[in-house]
Formats: sequence, structure tokens, C-alpha cells
Amino acid sequence: MEDDEPVAESLRRGLKRYGFEVEWVTTGRAALDHTGPYDVVLLDLGLPDTDGLDVCKTLRARGDVPIIVISARSDETDRVVGLEIGADDYVSKPFGVREVIARIRAVMRRAQPRTPAAGAPGSGSDRYGPRLTVDRKAARVRLDGEEVALAPKEYDLLAFLTEEPGALMSREQIMEAVWDANWFGPTKTLDVHVAALRRKLAGAITIEAVRGVGFRLEIVEDGDGDKGSGGDASTDSAAS
Repeated sequence: MEDDEPVAESLRRGLKRYGFEVEWVTTGRAALDHTGPYDVVLLDLGLPDTDGLDVCKTLRARGDVPIIVISARSDETDRVVGLEIGADDYVSKPFGVREVIARIRAVMRRAQPRTPAAGAPGSGSDRYGPRLTVDRKAARVRLDGEEVALAPKEYDLLAFLTEEPGALMSREQIMEAVWDANWFGPTKTLDVHVAALRRKLAGAITIEAVRGVGFRLEIVEDGDGDKGSGGDASTDSAAS
């Protein structure tokens, strides 16, 4: 539910890129009249015909579908009210697509609990190979059981690449997901962050640079961290 067309279109493109099917409505009435099935609701509070908080309250009374409020209202009171009347999460504008994707997956995991990976230290952690765990709920990374200090964007980059180990991600996909669609700076910053992850997580993952395309993260299963590392990130400096 979003009446701002540029915001809605950008978000819809980002969601579709990650495999989500999207139904977009621009008013509270259209949202409440929508009869199709859906797994999660993204709700703007500033709707043209009604207050989004009222829509949230009505939707929550109808069932337990996860609701994420997305709003320019950053006041703490609005956040508290939204959560108290049934929203599962709250994202303030401006936002990045990667953040929204992470929030969606988090609320869907809570709505449909899954069995944690074998050996993972706690239900919030995902294990990648014998050495690396990523706790997306706490935004923490551990190597051999010890927490690794990552900068915020280093963590976001790792969280994104480990969603599909082995998949080739283009520079555009990564920049939009981690730095958001409105990033206009040099993509060389991506190479710097890739190099940092290679250094800090050596032996647990490799990140291969595919010249002119992007990067592929592989999980090291046998302890040989040199194979397929793709060298230093600066070897692929072509900006897309």
C-alpha cells in the first residue's frame, strides 16, 4: 500500500528481483477490499483516503498475516502505536530495498518458524560450512565460534551474498541491495568491502570476481580457503 508512484515502482522492482510477487494498491480502501491471498503486507501510513494506522488495525483484526509499516513518519510515538495495534515491524523512509527484503524475511521466519541448521548456535543463526555462522536477527557473524567485527556495510554485503551461495550476483544487484537503488557513488566501494570480507573470513568463504559482471560467494567446506578466491577485489575494477 503506497500512493507515491516512484517509491512504489522502485520497491516493486526490487521485490520482484528477489522473487516476490507484488500486488500494489494506492489507497486504504483498495487494500481492505483486496481479496487475493498474500503472505506479507507493506503498509504506508500516509494514504490519501485514510490513516494507515486504521488500515493496520483492521487487517490485524482479520488475521495474523505479517504487517510491515513503511512510513516517512519517524516519530517514536507513531512507531509505538503501529507496533501496539498489530504491526510486526516498522521501516522509516528513506529506505533501501535490501533493508525491506531483510525485514520481510525476518517477519516471515517468525510467522513460519523453520528448523535451525544442524549445529547452528541458536535458532537465529544460519551455518555456512564448518566455520561460519550468520545470526541475522542479531546481525552478528562468528568464525569458529568467535564473533567477527564487521562494519555495517560489510555485514550487509555478507548477509546478501550468503542468501544464495554459489550464485553470480551482478554489481548492479549488489549495489542496489546493499547500498540501495539511490546510490550514485563509485562502485569501487564494493571492491573495498569485498576485499575486507575476504581478509576477515579467510578460510570460511571465497568470493570470486567475475570481470565485468560481479561476484560469486562460495562456502569453503574442506578448509581450503585459497581456491576460487578471485584474488584481491581490485582485480575486478570495471564499474557497471
